Amino acid sequence: MPLVSMNPATGKTNASYPELESADVAAAVEKTHEAWEGWRARSFAERAAILRAAARLLRERRIDLAQLMAIEMGKPVTQGRAEADKCAWACEHFAEAAETYLAPEEIAAGGGRSYVVFEPLGVVLAVMPWNFPLWQVFRFAAPALMAGNAVVLKHASNVPGCALAIESVLEAAGCPRGVFRTLLIGSERVREVVEHPRVRAATLTGSTPAGAAIASAAGAVVKKTVLELGGSDGYLVLEDADLERAVEVGVAARIVNSGQSCIAAKRFVVVEPHAAAFAERFTAVLRTKRVGDPLDPDTEIGPLARHDLRDALHRQVEASVAKGATATLGGRIPEGPGAFYPPTVLVDVTRGMPAYDEELFGPVAAILRAADEDDAIRIANDTIYGLGAAVFTKDPARGERVAARLDAGTVCVNGQVVSDPRLPFGGIKQSGHGRELGAYGIREFVNVKTVRVEG
Repeated sequence: MPLVSMNPATGKTNASYPELESADVAAAVEKTHEAWEGWRARSFAERAAILRAAARLLRERRIDLAQLMAIEMGKPVTQGRAEADKCAWACEHFAEAAETYLAPEEIAAGGGRSYVVFEPLGVVLAVMPWNFPLWQVFRFAAPALMAGNAVVLKHASNVPGCALAIESVLEAAGCPRGVFRTLLIGSERVREVVEHPRVRAATLTGSTPAGAAIASAAGAVVKKTVLELGGSDGYLVLEDADLERAVEVGVAARIVNSGQSCIAAKRFVVVEPHAAAFAERFTAVLRTKRVGDPLDPDTEIGPLARHDLRDALHRQVEASVAKGATATLGGRIPEGPGAFYPPTVLVDVTRGMPAYDEELFGPVAAILRAADEDDAIRIANDTIYGLGAAVFTKDPARGERVAARLDAGTVCVNGQVVSDPRLPFGGIKQSGHGRELGAYGIREFVNVKTVRVEG
């Protein structure tokens, strides 16, 4: 079946791309392995020059790339431009830092000399989602390429244009043909790529069921995986918090990418007696956010990426309301074309509701009441996920103490959870395993080789 790119704001088809046959996929992986043999031999300086060139091209093409993201998955163009810039930052950071991150380490082990070196694994499969169609790829690819690996990309089926655009940027930057290769295939074809003997490891960003599937396939052939999966980030608002700041940061964190982010704020756990005031202010601010055409620079919230995703989100909202939650804003599918969903606030959210138990992938905020700090921590940790969390308090030291008790890969005090090329990023529990970015991320796909020299 062809891969179809469709504009979620209009429902119109942008383009259709033929899917690769199995023989073509196998041949492409073999060619990527052949290209890797030369790439691994290149110096850090040679690889860095290509990554820096890619950064320049990303900035030069940022307007076109933002428009492409807007028409393929609905991202507002202002956010798309920022995404292209962030990808350029990642390329530059790893071009600068990779050699230091992967420097050999001497270890005193008695007699002779012992040291550890970090060598590339080979071809790594990247299975990437549509919500940040450039960033999700570059945050893996920049460190992986700088470490000397080659990449085959299976991107989300609704953003084939973005997948090909990334390949075009890297090739125009001087990356040898085949070192980074896009495979236009559907999700049901991932297993055959994982099982290919030239593929040494796999990484996936996506849903928890998708992560479980690729982990199972990779485990059956004894290959490493790094998984960044779903999240239901808790934002704790303690009784001594600056409510204005908590609302300002919270709204921004909830509507980033129209709410379609694993680390978007999902559940706001507010300590009494401020729950009612927080909900009122949050609703008032969210009401002002502009929903519209993602190609309009003034749009703050675009459509969801697909109609089925919009409908699934609405079912979660309806089920939560049926179990006792109250929608103080939104909660109704608007008339007209496009996969739009209004900014929505749910209050009186409790355990057993989808808004409490599940990930809401869209501009829907759930506000939960907590009796005190301990209760807020209990509620925040009462989830299958463990990706990100935030704490709001006027006492930073208190915030750090609370952060130490939260089950998450990243915790921010008085700020929004974001990814940063310099810092490791990933989750625990059903939010996945392994890390991307920073020194820890670049070492995920290397052979940590011990060398002992005696005599």
